[in-house]
Amino acid sequence: MQTTVLIVLFGAILIASLLAAPRRASVEGFFGGRSAEGAAPGLWVLVLSQVTTWIFARSLMNAAILGYYYGIAGTLAYAAYYASFLTGGFIVGRLRAQGAGSMQDWLGTEFGGTGNACYNFVIALRLLSEVFANLLVVGLIFNAVLAGSGTAAILIVAVVGLAYSAWGGLSAALRTDVVQMVVFLVVFGLAFAALIASPGFDVGAVLTAPGTSGSYNGWVLLAVAALQVFSYPAHDPVMMDRGFIADEETTRMSFLHAFWISTLCIIGFGFFGIQASLVGASYEGELIGTWRTMFPSWVFLALMISLLVSALSTLDSALASASRLVVEETGWLPRTLDAGRAVMLVFMVLGTVLTLWGNATLFDAVAVSGTASMFLAPVLFVGLVLHREVALWGYLVAFAAAMLGAFAYFARGWDMVAPLLPEGHKYEQLLVICVVVLAVGFAGVLAATKRG
Repeated sequence: MQTTVLIVLFGAILIASLLAAPRRASVEGFFGGRSAEGAAPGLWVLVLSQVTTWIFARSLMNAAILGYYYGIAGTLAYAAYYASFLTGGFIVGRLRAQGAGSMQDWLGTEFGGTGNACYNFVIALRLLSEVFANLLVVGLIFNAVLAGSGTAAILIVAVVGLAYSAWGGLSAALRTDVVQMVVFLVVFGLAFAALIASPGFDVGAVLTAPGTSGSYNGWVLLAVAALQVFSYPAHDPVMMDRGFIADEETTRMSFLHAFWISTLCIIGFGFFGIQASLVGASYEGELIGTWRTMFPSWVFLALMISLLVSALSTLDSALASASRLVVEETGWLPRTLDAGRAVMLVFMVLGTVLTLWGNATLFDAVAVSGTASMFLAPVLFVGLVLHREVALWGYLVAFAAAMLGAFAYFARGWDMVAPLLPEGHKYEQLLVICVVVLAVGFAGVLAATKRG
């Protein structure tokens, strides 16, 4: 019965998303998010789109899992990444003040084609990881509620998500994000109300919980987030794309509202993981199996629908940003609907194939991606904030340091890499890597700063 209800409800959401997509597609709507009448998105369309694309399924699971293991420290560590809306809004404001229409505009002016190529490489990998990770969560959910159904669910969501995304591009993503976010807020709100009203819930215990593994590594991750939060939004094309499609005041306010709404949602979802640790529940299947035994059926269904909606909303936005990247920013393909749709198809196919890899350590993708983005911290601070001219070689030093750091964390278990890292928990190693990447990056950029 539970499985049937989940399938029916999620099917209804898929149909609603298809109906919400624009009936007519235009090039400006597909790549620029304009309505059929040529209007830019309003404030709350932009806010809801920002929030729903950032509290995606992988993030919700990460917040809950880190809460389970490290208590409130783990959840706060993940929530700290949502300060990216503040740093991202600041970066967008500076870029627009200098007349740039995107990150690539500014990087191209400062560092030419090489600077853009490095940046585009990183964000292409990030977009691919978004498609892969959110499809993976869909598979995890359906395998948990109906053994063996994960692959079929992934394929269905991939096809339907691609269908309405390829029809309307960014304009479709914006419109469906609103529908999906409203559904998410209602469903998750009901589940959260049930959590705090349950007899065993104690807010004081949740706010001081150490998790099943102790809070230490949660605080380590909070330090990592603090080091990455300036550069992290700049390498997220979904956020950056939404920074240039409305007027400056609307954009500024959208980032501020998206910050507090998304942060509250992430912390709220983390409470479910913390509560699981407090009641002594065993860890089963990314907590999905744990929640199924902990909560009434309707609460469990509400959590699963929340995750599925967030996965769907991120997929369409990632595909829209992928088409903008390949068509608008690189110019590799003509600015046509067919070209944009072809790019979406390639990214969706690649992301779906990657789910066969089956890596369920969802935070690793964030850690690797965040470390790779750190080359932007010294470049943006010195070049964009301080308005100093930096030679290309300094940019490349920062880029190389970030790439090596990301690779070192990804390959930390390899025989050739493990001896190079300090002994300790993987998150302690990640913190050391981040410090070294920033130190080398700033040293290179400052040394390459042109005088005069």
